[in-house]
Amino acid sequence: MAGISGEILEEMPPGASTRRFFRVAVGPGQTVVAMYAPGTMGGPSAARQAAGHASFLSTQALLASWGLPVPVVHAYVPEQDVLFVEDLGAETLAQHLVRCPDSADDLYTKAVGLLAHAQAKFAREPAAVVTERAFDYDLLRFEVDHFLNWALLARDVPVSAAGRAVFEAAAHYLASAVADLPRGFVHRDYQSKNLMVRETADGATLTWIDFQDAMLGPRAYDLVALLMDSYQNFDEPFVQSRLGDYLRAAGRDDDATLTEEFDLITVQRKLKDAGRFVYLERQRNNPSFLGYVDGAIHRATAALERINRGVPTLERLADFLADVLPPRR
Repeated sequence: MAGISGEILEEMPPGASTRRFFRVAVGPGQTVVAMYAPGTMGGPSAARQAAGHASFLSTQALLASWGLPVPVVHAYVPEQDVLFVEDLGAETLAQHLVRCPDSADDLYTKAVGLLAHAQAKFAREPAAVVTERAFDYDLLRFEVDHFLNWALLARDVPVSAAGRAVFEAAAHYLASAVADLPRGFVHRDYQSKNLMVRETADGATLTWIDFQDAMLGPRAYDLVALLMDSYQNFDEPFVQSRLGDYLRAAGRDDDATLTEEFDLITVQRKLKDAGRFVYLERQRNNPSFLGYVDGAIHRATAALERINRGVPTLERLADFLADVLPPRR
C-alpha cells in the first residue's frame, strides 16, 4: 500500500492503550486517522507493535469479509509503524448516548445483532487470527488477580491471610468456570467507547473499532462488556431485553443458560476492570478511569448476589468483598 502525506490537524483523545491517534488532512475536506504507538521505532516493543498492526489488518480484513462494519484501511507504512484508517468522526456510542439517550434501545439492539452475526460467521468460517489465542485459564486468572493486586493491595486495603485464601480460591473457580464455557468469536472489548456512531439517511449506524485483540472465548463475554459497561448505567429490564434481542438474532432460546454465563463472566470481568483502572493510574499515570472503579465493583457484587447461592466459593467471595470494601453510597 502506498503511504499517505498530509497535515496533522489534531491529536485525538487517547484510550487505555499506549497508542496515539491523529486526524490528518489529506485533501480538501478529506481526513484520515493515523494510528501509531510512540517510542516503538527501533525500540524493544517495535516487534510487538508491528505484530499488533498485523493483527489489526488481519482482523479488519476478516470482519469486513463477514459484512461487519469496520473502518477502511487506507495505508500501512511499516517502516514508521503507522496505519492510516478511515476517519469515522468523533462520536463514540458513549458520547452519542449523552446527546441522544433515547437511542439506547435501537443502538444496543443493533450492537447485539452485529455480535450475533459475527459469532455465527465464525462458527461457519473459523479464522486463524481468532483461533490463535483464547481466554484460557491463565489469561482469565491473570485478569481477575488484577483486582487483588491493584484494587486492594495497591490501595493499601487490609487483606488478611484468610481473606487472601478466600480470594485466591474464588479466582481459581472463576477462571476455571469461564475457561470451560464453549468458545466462539470474542471482540474482547466490545463496549460503548469502541463503537462509533454515524448519522445516515437511514438512521444512526455503528462501526467497530479496537478489534485487533479478537480471540476465542465464551459467547457471553462481549455481551458482558457491552451491557455491564463501566461507562454506562443500564437497569435490569434494559439488560434482559438486550439479552433477549441477542438470543433472537442468534436463533437461540436458552435464556436461563445465557443468564448464568452472563452473571459468571460479569464477576470475572468487572473485578478485572476495577483492578485495571487502578493499574492504569499507578503504572501508566492515567487517572481518568479511577471514577469507574466503584461502579465496576458494584456490578461484580450484584452479579455475585444473583449466582452465589449453592456455590460456597462464591458465597465466601461475596462475604470477603463485603468485609474489605466500604459500603456503596
